[in-house]
Amino acid sequence: MSGSISEQITTIRASLPNSVRLIAVSKRVSTELMREAYTAGIRDFGESRIQEAASKQAELQDLPDITWHMIGHLQSNKAKKALELFQWIHSVDNLHLALRLDQLAQQLSVNPQVCLQVKILPDPNKSGWTISDLLTDLPSLNQCHHLKIQGLMTIPPLGLNEEETLKVFQETQELARKIQAHQWSHLQMQQLSMGMSGDYKLAIQAGSTMVRLGTILFGQRL
Repeated sequence: MSGSISEQITTIRASLPNSVRLIAVSKRVSTELMREAYTAGIRDFGESRIQEAASKQAELQDLPDITWHMIGHLQSNKAKKALELFQWIHSVDNLHLALRLDQLAQQLSVNPQVCLQVKILPDPNKSGWTISDLLTDLPSLNQCHHLKIQGLMTIPPLGLNEEETLKVFQETQELARKIQAHQWSHLQMQQLSMGMSGDYKLAIQAGSTMVRLGTILFGQRL
């Protein structure tokens, strides 16, 4: 198995455009396999649980050039710990959380890179702004001077066909363009965190700059 993981990572990395950053989703993946991914060239790892990320970072502290990405739902009461552990937070999904992160980032003297999570289609299983709510909250988000808001993140609802999935990604890109056109002083829309193992090729077609791949790299997890 070990050989196949490094081979798979090498194959996937070679297939991605240079403009696309590969984030290896390592939740429930052993640090042993993460080391193998590192040897195969991975430097970006995505975790979704604070406690799991903290223990892995302790085990992997001899690999100092890893960038850690928070990709799971983040509760406000864990915001401080998230800022201590992660350089990127992809899952900022409401204004209350953004304001809390901004306040704590000032206290901790950090400036995390952030994506705003949006729901293009209604989905009771996902967090995130609706398009209209996000547009309403942009003036407040523009005041979050301690966050480096870089773009949008989205996860399409389960059960869509390829055409519907592609449309979600395209509409996310359109939303980013619409926001960028306003030329906010503290909101950048250069990054689109879109695409997972089952749909990343569609996401890249729609302009994704960061794909979050787990199963296709590491196989099924328990």
